[in-house]
Amino acid sequence: MALIDFEIMSPARALPVLLLSTCCVYAHAQQTPAAKPPKTPKGAYYIDATKLNAALLLPEPAAVGSAEDKRELAELHRLEKTRTPAQIAAARADEAGEDIFAYRTVFGAGFTPEALPITAAVGMHVKNEQSVAGAQAKLYFHLPRPYQEDKTLHPVCALKEIPDSYPSGHALTGYLEALTLAEMMPEKRAAIMARADDYAHNRMVCGVHRHGDVEASRMLAYAVFGYMLSTPKFQHDVAQAAEELHSKLGMPAKASIER
Repeated sequence: MALIDFEIMSPARALPVLLLSTCCVYAHAQQTPAAKPPKTPKGAYYIDATKLNAALLLPEPAAVGSAEDKRELAELHRLEKTRTPAQIAAARADEAGEDIFAYRTVFGAGFTPEALPITAAVGMHVKNEQSVAGAQAKLYFHLPRPYQEDKTLHPVCALKEIPDSYPSGHALTGYLEALTLAEMMPEKRAAIMARADDYAHNRMVCGVHRHGDVEASRMLAYAVFGYMLSTPKFQHDVAQAAEELHSKLGMPAKASIER
């Protein structure tokens, strides 16, 4: 299917395209990971999962054993050989901190759930939407994790037995939280999105996802975010969180949602 790059579109242009498409369709590395049953899908808060089928918004991943798949595995081997202890520590920290406050590096030490309860609540709901949309796609594609396919890899983050590599849930959370924060504080958009890219790349540093997994998460995040942005509930919550965030950081609030 043809891919749509939502990143180059404004929300006002991306939203009609999204609505048309949707209407038409921690333990560190272990030798033996503990088997866990699939989680029961959570209910959505902003989106309607019966109208947005995440699996239909993504291309098929590279087939196991294909030339592209081999290139992606080779990339993970190169990362494995060059990653430093500091990079490993950062990747593990990002794995453990799968929420909106991973962006403390952009906003500073005062960016905490205690100081920003409204922002924290929005972040929690956005992460929940990831668990809904991401689970749809993971179950549909059923792609093995890279270390499940290539036993010579040495991942340094938590392992799973379930083949659910595509898309990356952590990367999808990171991009959804980033787009939400960029809507709340557009003047910091560049720094926020750069952090999102770094957060997603750390899944590869961990050795638990391929490049295609995190790229799919980026693409899906723009689609899900466009859907959320069309809902009055999300507009209201983001406006409240934006006011809180600017107030706590001592910056004048800016209206960022087009009405």
